[in-house]
Amino acid sequence: MRHSLPLAPQFYVTAPQPCPYLPGRMERKLFTALQGDYAEKLNDSLSRQGFRRSQNVLYRPSCSECNACLSARIDVARFAPSKSQRRSLRRNDHLSRRASSPWATEDQFALFRRYLDARHADGGMADMDIFEFAAMIEETPIRSRVVEYTDRSSGNLAAVCLTDVLEDGVSMVYSFYDPDLPKQGLGTWMILDHVEIAREAGLPYVYLGYWVPGSPKMGYKAQFSGLELYRRGRWERMRDPSAYAADMHPLSTDPIAEQVANISLPDSRS
Repeated sequence: MRHSLPLAPQFYVTAPQPCPYLPGRMERKLFTALQGDYAEKLNDSLSRQGFRRSQNVLYRPSCSECNACLSARIDVARFAPSKSQRRSLRRNDHLSRRASSPWATEDQFALFRRYLDARHADGGMADMDIFEFAAMIEETPIRSRVVEYTDRSSGNLAAVCLTDVLEDGVSMVYSFYDPDLPKQGLGTWMILDHVEIAREAGLPYVYLGYWVPGSPKMGYKAQFSGLELYRRGRWERMRDPSAYAADMHPLSTDPIAEQVANISLPDSRS
């Protein structure tokens, strides 16, 4: 009897570089190319194992002495907005949503540049030009959408999210918004709206990327109910955020070879 063989992507490790979340630490990523006929199946499978997509690459933190970064997702069935989140929904009910194919526009790039200059002027994307921005939006081998949020009265573009459609949810790959509207809480509101998008589509999860205990930049993710974290090879419901520590120890992470050996790959059947 013939059996279908599993996909066998090649995994690589980036060179260490300063961590953008925790000062004094070095980050390293395990990554593989996302391409070929089984790109969607590979993306679905690895997303459930803590990986994230960036253009045609899937990656997961694999630091040598730190396991602080935890993949986070919202269980839509268990999510209930807090009082402050309900206020955010009311504050932004003047915005309309439009989802389209992943195509970059000049209006998106102008908003993206304003957002970076105001919020992440010293970050890794600070020098991105319009061609690199277009690549970030358009280079995707899977089902992706650009979700735009526009003011109904003025027609101004207020926020944008590059969103992947997975087998079991939606993944917020990258979002940005008008930095001149801080009181509207657009970052939080886009997550709330993606919970609604997932609910409308009958999908169980909203993937948020990584939550990093001890990093103020990532603290907002812990404010959502129904949050799950990927730890030690499985998803678990989030406990009290203060119960998590950014471990830093030579034995806190498995060797790369063991990490790769423990990755579950989809088979090649269509």
